[in-house]
Amino acid sequence: MIVETAEGMIAWESRGVLPGESRGAALLFWEVKKNEYFRSVLGRPAVLQSGGLDTLYNPMPKKDMFSGIVEGTARVVSVVADEGNVHLTLQWDLADELRIDQSLAHNGVCLTVVALPGDGTYTVTAISETLRRSNLGDLREGSLVNLERSMPVNGRLDGHIVQGHVDTTAVCTGIEDADGSRYFKFEYDIDLAMAARGYMTVEKGSVTVNGVSLTVCDSEARSFRVAIIPYTMDHTNFCEIGVGSRVNIEFDIIGKYLARLAGFADR
Repeated sequence: MIVETAEGMIAWESRGVLPGESRGAALLFWEVKKNEYFRSVLGRPAVLQSGGLDTLYNPMPKKDMFSGIVEGTARVVSVVADEGNVHLTLQWDLADELRIDQSLAHNGVCLTVVALPGDGTYTVTAISETLRRSNLGDLREGSLVNLERSMPVNGRLDGHIVQGHVDTTAVCTGIEDADGSRYFKFEYDIDLAMAARGYMTVEKGSVTVNGVSLTVCDSEARSFRVAIIPYTMDHTNFCEIGVGSRVNIEFDIIGKYLARLAGFADR
């Protein structure tokens, strides 16, 4: 059945195959119930992927890992408000390779694919907490979004460990040309208590900006700079970032753990 959670998300709860009921009938039940919901929200049915009852998907957040190596960019084609949630539909060249319940980082925010209509688009849902902490609430039709699928267990970690959990947003306060590349300066507001818990940057450390794994330079208490090469400019939404743009920031998880352990050691 369809279960409404406290956060306003929708979970698909398997009821199994009842006595005397065929597996096909059970799947049809789920297809109908799922499409009732998505028709009411998106105006169209979702697509149930093949595989059986164990592929009745739950769009609740899962533990996934990313590397900050953006696979591509997508354009937002629809933004649908649904009480405190927002359903985002995007057009992407690789949309047909996705599956329902797959995790995908959007500007560094891990979201779950909830609909695949088969026309080169897909839909994800962002809850109110995500909208509050990130720049996803700023997205409009035509917005360019950085995308990365979650990393397989045996994949190369070409960037750094990225959780897809944005810590805060920052504002671009300066852009400087540097012999073909560009330096972007970002400023963010965070209190010293949070900084002591690892929510900060360090010189030559890693930081994620709109889902892009980058090396920090000129690290200060509430600001830092990153150098962007032409390839990154051409293949991410850095090409559309200007002074005043708001971006998502995820600080290095290793630094957070080390700060936490140091706090226990001081007790």
